[in-house]
Amino acid sequence: MSWLKNAFALDKESSRPLTEQEEAVLDKLARKVHQHGLAVPAILFLESVKPLNFVASQVMVFFQPLVGAFFSTHEYDLFTSLLERRFTLEKLLEKIEAFENKFPSPPENASDGS
Repeated sequence: MSWLKNAFALDKESSRPLTEQEEAVLDKLARKVHQHGLAVPAILFLESVKPLNFVASQVMVFFQPLVGAFFSTHEYDLFTSLLERRFTLEKLLEKIEAFENKFPSPPENASDGS
């Protein structure tokens, strides 16, 4: 059962800042989420799965061949390793919210002539 003790361990390296490449990958993902108008669903989803981010990183390894359309292999590998660190989802949420605050989406029916 020694394998189980690390499943819920807290990051010891959480104080290590993100590298420039890691920040760029999170920025790219947050920008894409915002551009497609998915900020609110993404925030709700990410908040609900925060405790499972390490498991998600392992699932991403499985799905790597299918995701090549969205990320380069290097970016995908970098994001997978980022998810192994527990504070990454909070950082991604902050970036999505920053894009939403900086560039608010126009109202759905703003051009409705009624």
